[in-house]
Amino acid sequence: MSNNEAKFVLGAYRANGRDAEDATFGAALAQAKNDPALGAWFVRAQAHDAAVAAKLREIVPPAGLREAILAGARASRAPKIERRFPTRWFALAASVAVLLTATLALWPSRAAAGTAQLAAFAINDTAHAQHGGHGEAAGALQVMLSQPVNRLSAGLPVDFTALRATGCRTLNFAGHDVLEVCFQRNGAWFHCYIVNCADFPAMPTGTGADFDQQAQFGSASWSDGVHRFVVVSNAGLGAVKRLL
Repeated sequence: MSNNEAKFVLGAYRANGRDAEDATFGAALAQAKNDPALGAWFVRAQAHDAAVAAKLREIVPPAGLREAILAGARASRAPKIERRFPTRWFALAASVAVLLTATLALWPSRAAAGTAQLAAFAINDTAHAQHGGHGEAAGALQVMLSQPVNRLSAGLPVDFTALRATGCRTLNFAGHDVLEVCFQRNGAWFHCYIVNCADFPAMPTGTGADFDQQAQFGSASWSDGVHRFVVVSNAGLGAVKRLL
């Protein structure tokens, strides 16, 4: 199976993970797990699908829409002799207007898309990269993160410059530095990714956490106004939520 064929199959995979046991997707899922490029594409596709699904759930159909559609269907079955073509053109114009409105409503905002892409980047790195890093600042943050009494949403003592300068693992996302600190709690490993909010002005700051689940990986993303954090673990979403 080529990657293009795998993408065709995975394009029908639901973002909520309900198709994980469906044999139809077995070979394509296995290929995505073993192929970093395909795996990265799949994570991005799932993040986009989840964002679109969230927007769909926010849409409330206007009152009387069902009755209007049924009335239109009944009217279309009636024989039309005069002014046939103008009516079709008006219907086509109305359809285009509805399509444009729906497209604008469903398209994720730049902020939401950026946040989802950063989370997808972190999940893909957790799944496929070699993790490491060192330094006094990274070690101190790692110890703090490992303590079960510490709730990450209460605030993290991050000195981005010191972490980067003393050996903390540093990656690149959209042309900007991303720091990673790995830590362990209750036998599970977690990966904390940190970016400067100033580097990503389109992303929201000071908002509540966003959660995602891709395969066995759970993630939480939030901001304290200065830094944006993404924590990922293959222990699942429940384990990640308990950190906050």
